[in-house]
Amino acid sequence: MLPKKSSALLIAFLCSTLGLNLNAATLRDPTKPGYSSGKSASVKTTTNKSLVLNSIVKKDNSAYAVINNQIFTLGESVKGVKIVHIGIDSVSLADGRKLTMFQAITDFKGHN
Repeated sequence: MLPKKSSALLIAFLCSTLGLNLNAATLRDPTKPGYSSGKSASVKTTTNKSLVLNSIVKKDNSAYAVINNQIFTLGESVKGVKIVHIGIDSVSLADGRKLTMFQAITDFKGHN
């Protein structure tokens, strides 16, 4: 009887270790980079001419516009486009675009 018990234990042991090995093969190493579809994993940078008007400062006859976190004055170019007008809450560009401040900043709801 001893050989039958030991062979049954051996079979049970082998089945359990094979099961663990198969399960371990399907687990992903959490320290490895994520799966990719063959494309580059780098962060895409915007190469288009998207511009964000961050703020405007006007005092007397001078006006400054902060666009993409850089300070510009009237007549200067931002990404190759000349600034033709700096208003209280907007900037007009020579290519016809008009950059405006965020709605929440310029619109005071409930105030008359």
